[in-house]
Amino acid sequence: MEQSLREDKIGVLLINVGTPEGLGYFKLCQYLAEFLSDKRIIELWSLLWYPILYVFVLNVHYKKSKLAYLRVWDNERKVFPLRFYTSAQAQKLRASFSKLGVDVDWAMRYGNPSIKSVTNSMIVRGCTRILMFPLYPQYSAVTTATVNDVFFSILKKRRFIPAIRTISSYAANSVYIDALASSVLKHFSTIDFIPDVILVSYHGIPKNYVERGDPYLTECKKTTTALRRRLNMDEKSLIMTFQSRFGLGKWLKPYTERTVKELAHKGIQSLAVLTPGFVSDCLETLDEVCHKTADLFYKNGGKNFTHIPCLNDSEEGMSVIEHLVRMELLGWL
Repeated sequence: MEQSLREDKIGVLLINVGTPEGLGYFKLCQYLAEFLSDKRIIELWSLLWYPILYVFVLNVHYKKSKLAYLRVWDNERKVFPLRFYTSAQAQKLRASFSKLGVDVDWAMRYGNPSIKSVTNSMIVRGCTRILMFPLYPQYSAVTTATVNDVFFSILKKRRFIPAIRTISSYAANSVYIDALASSVLKHFSTIDFIPDVILVSYHGIPKNYVERGDPYLTECKKTTTALRRRLNMDEKSLIMTFQSRFGLGKWLKPYTERTVKELAHKGIQSLAVLTPGFVSDCLETLDEVCHKTADLFYKNGGKNFTHIPCLNDSEEGMSVIEHLVRMELLGWL
């Protein structure tokens, strides 16, 4: 049956970007291919892009990606960090709403558990109202919109469609900004130096995506401005940058790696990097920032480097997720 008649539930679906199922050639390339064939990610004509992707890009990036994922693999938990934290966030949110009978689940845009399998499962379990929550604080077509694309394409194939609400972004939400500020101050209390500069590094996107209407740059500026006010810092002590470039085109600037080199050359000895666009620590934070960016800073004369962890499933992080969910469920609960 399309819809379970046993219960009438409210569901909350947390969605993040995803991780590969394994690091063998097939599984990793399968994940990379799903990601890089998304037309929201690479806006090239398929007949032009697919031969490049499948003949060159996957073969070139397989070894690099495998090494990077190996560096962030959690040997203790036997899981990739992003998968662990997304599952933990759902588990803790489920506990917070247990007395209200809210069905909380999680999925990944790329890889598993897939949005399709989890959405269909929630409907079968009796969810007639679903809050779909892409875990991206700053809206972009390459993140939030592509999650919406997949989610609503699944519903197009069903006869019964639940009532749907979504969370688009929360770039300047006061609870989110307070949580970020608290995480910064809490982390600083655990290190033995005072950073000269905080670098606020966001995942980059191609510059022409913004020129064609993607509000992502504005969203990042909202978060950065609010965080400066909350921490009483100026543009020189808290700097916004963009990381994770792919390809040869122009992406949003200033680039994180270039800024790190410039700061070290200018005599900045102590640097902290905050990555507020990532709800959970992942490849881009644990490898690109903690490994590559740190090495770059040290090689160019820097002395002290620290990465401020993402909010993850911390008390501050869960306060943000729960606050936003409770706001969006008003009228349903």
